[in-house]
Amino acid sequence: MNKLSKISKIFLFLFVSSGAIWLGSYITRLSLFYHIFQPPNFALKEFVSDQNLAGIFQSLIASVSINLILYLVMITAFILFIITSKLNLKLNGWLFISAVLILISLPFELYLMLIDYKLVIVVLNDNFNSKEVLNLVVKRFTVLSSFPIVEILSYFAIIYLFLFQPLKGTNRKLAE
Repeated sequence: MNKLSKISKIFLFLFVSSGAIWLGSYITRLSLFYHIFQPPNFALKEFVSDQNLAGIFQSLIASVSINLILYLVMITAFILFIITSKLNLKLNGWLFISAVLILISLPFELYLMLIDYKLVIVVLNDNFNSKEVLNLVVKRFTVLSSFPIVEILSYFAIIYLFLFQPLKGTNRKLAE
């Protein structure tokens, strides 16, 4: 990776920085949203009432907005890094596996982002409808079940792959 052009290094920096912030905010957001529900049936905890529900979601909507924006920046920067770096995926297995993990999780995350976008619109709307907001949050948790946990683990694997770059080939025949 020492032979990267300046533009590909910029895209790599954007990918890594937006990915790190996105991953941190994603974990924070999941834990904060899970914290307002009781585990078995997504009933609200005792400290959550109709009076403070609007304030809770207005506070948490910032993390949802950050996730929406940074995920799009991260994916765009990763694709542009792949294009501009001109690294051979046959010789860089770590990059190939990272690309596969990112591109496989992309459609699922885009689907969840549509739910998040609806959530942002409903919360920022003047007529706050707590029933609709709760339905969207519960739908996001239940529609793909444990996918967010798998996605978090996948992105930690991508961090490992970028740091240690295993499966790096040196076969000259593959390079040709």
